[in-house]
Amino acid sequence: MAVTELAGGKPAVDEAKAQAKRKAQRRAGFLRLMLKWHWISAAVCLIGMLLFAVTGITLNHAGAIEASPKTVERRGQMPEPLIAAAKTAQTSQRALPEPIRAWLAKEMDVRAPKGAPIEWSDDEAYVALPRPGGDGWVTFDAATGEVAHENTNRGALAYLNDLHKGRNTGLAWSLFIDIFAVGCVVFCVTGLILLQLHAHGRKITWPLVGLGLAVPLILALIFIH
Repeated sequence: MAVTELAGGKPAVDEAKAQAKRKAQRRAGFLRLMLKWHWISAAVCLIGMLLFAVTGITLNHAGAIEASPKTVERRGQMPEPLIAAAKTAQTSQRALPEPIRAWLAKEMDVRAPKGAPIEWSDDEAYVALPRPGGDGWVTFDAATGEVAHENTNRGALAYLNDLHKGRNTGLAWSLFIDIFAVGCVVFCVTGLILLQLHAHGRKITWPLVGLGLAVPLILALIFIH
């Protein structure tokens, strides 16, 4: 009787062991996948996260960090053919003509974007030249051809801070921020899954996660109005 029970129960035991083994293999495979995506996203986002973390501190203490802006002014005179192009742009209220843009770049080192808008005040044209870490503008007179350019550089720290904010950085940097944000989400989500997979052996895991949620929430509710 005992032999029969043993013989009859063995397949069930073997099947249970096989299921447990398959479950362990699936868990191990899932763990390897999460580790892979976690370290890949960490490697891709590492420099960006350092940049945004450091500039987050500098932006939070911007008032305590002294800046020494440097302003450079230049003046010039457009040739007659370009004065005619300026008058045409004034009449039609068009964007900055390409010949004038090319002349500004060559003769006055002014990097105006293609199709830059013009603000007109009588015969004077004003073109804003915002950029990360600085500012600038160029004006020209459609009647006389006189050109004035001012460029302000607020330094490397202001440049990095503007990259953090995406201020006057253009489409390419805006797309980079979006892709970088997706990478950070992958890093955080895979990190959360890894925490869950290892939490049974590390009892402090969820209290620490809860602390990370509770501290900013309490600060926001009590001190931010």
